[in-house]
Amino acid sequence: MSRTIKTPPPIVFILLGCLVWFGVKYYPNLLGDRQSTPEIVQSDRQSTPDRISNRISWGNELFIDTPNRLKRQGIEAYNSQDYRKAIDYWQQSLAEFPNDPEAVIYLNNARIGNGKSYSIVVSAPIGSDINTAQEILRGVAQAQAEINDRGGIEDVPFKVAIANDDNDPKIAQKLARSFAENPDILAVVGHFSSDVTLAAASVYEQSGLVAISPTSTSVSISQAGDYIFRTVPSDRYAGNALAEYFLEQLDKQDTVVFYNSESNYSNSLKDSFSTDLVNDGGRVITEFDLSDRDFEPAAAVAEAKERGAEALVLLATSSTLDSALSVARSNNLELPLLAGDDVYTAKTLQTAGEDTVDMVVAVPWHIRGANNSAFPQAASRLWKGEVNWRTALAYDATQALIAGLKDNPTRQGIQAALSQPQFLTTGASGEISFLPSGDRNQKPQLVRVQAGNNSGFGYDFVPLD
Repeated sequence: MSRTIKTPPPIVFILLGCLVWFGVKYYPNLLGDRQSTPEIVQSDRQSTPDRISNRISWGNELFIDTPNRLKRQGIEAYNSQDYRKAIDYWQQSLAEFPNDPEAVIYLNNARIGNGKSYSIVVSAPIGSDINTAQEILRGVAQAQAEINDRGGIEDVPFKVAIANDDNDPKIAQKLARSFAENPDILAVVGHFSSDVTLAAASVYEQSGLVAISPTSTSVSISQAGDYIFRTVPSDRYAGNALAEYFLEQLDKQDTVVFYNSESNYSNSLKDSFSTDLVNDGGRVITEFDLSDRDFEPAAAVAEAKERGAEALVLLATSSTLDSALSVARSNNLELPLLAGDDVYTAKTLQTAGEDTVDMVVAVPWHIRGANNSAFPQAASRLWKGEVNWRTALAYDATQALIAGLKDNPTRQGIQAALSQPQFLTTGASGEISFLPSGDRNQKPQLVRVQAGNNSGFGYDFVPLD
């Protein structure tokens, strides 16, 4: 006797599919995808905020998520003004994820609650470059924690807001207007890229609000205005250091430059390097635009070698880093590599370490070159690991603002203090003072890629002797 097998109705398959999706999303361990040390990730909820107000947070928004619920519960408690409970949740979260700068800043803010404070905001590219954003936030968070542990600025605690500008010039301009309209915000640490800093600079100038960038290196920022400062050296210094190394240490003359024509930073560094190189007898044979849609790394490297290049110079940005690393792979360690500071990333070591051995990079600061500073050890204790130049110079930017607030805790007072020829304070990278242009007068550090275990990827950036 035959029996007809009935096909389940379509709704059954839909329900089964939903159950599978739910299990994969919320219980990945059931499928064997177990992570012993889950990474902090960008919050889905805040990746595309609807309003500018959603991009600014004192502890009321979650930008950088953690796999546990503790950090979110802290946000909920903060929004209910239950600061004691928020403190408890964030302390528990930090016990599990001690390298989370957002939680450190929120924890310090919760300890202040609604009390009197001097406040600044740090604007970082959280939505577009989560790792770089956290590096910047760590410097600000460390400076905030240290000053508040000492009782604040003249007994007034120091409060920090976090802003997510996505490294987008248009968003940064809108945020700058919002900062300017908030009388509680006395200064800004930001922004990340030169293009974004330049886009927001006019707003800061018009509103009389000081902004100190720890990472924007374009020469153009020197003319951005009286309220724009930076703790990172100008591209003028990095370009000179790379050209000098190429001519004197490598004893070469002819090179090929790879750059991003759409980036103010990359153009600035290219022009500074090329000018110094040519003035001292070197030659740039040709240039390749990493942002060109038709750019082919292997073909470009082959052409460079055919035309007699003695080195390849990678002046990439974060958006063109993949193309630059493809150039390094195509080079196959045949020609020396030189690079700008945007190539100084964990990604370079992780994905192209063996292809970039001995590549020399100009960076503003390196932890192993800071032998006379107390900052590296303090940073390692707080973050449970080494930090890089972005963290150090964000720390310096915050220290400069703290010094300005001590002198006169107003927007105009901060600007006047930083502009004084005798202004001087101490940061991670030594003494902090500014030229009349707002620039930091400091030479860069040259590092090279070598085999090592500090990064965890088998390769490290190591200072040149």
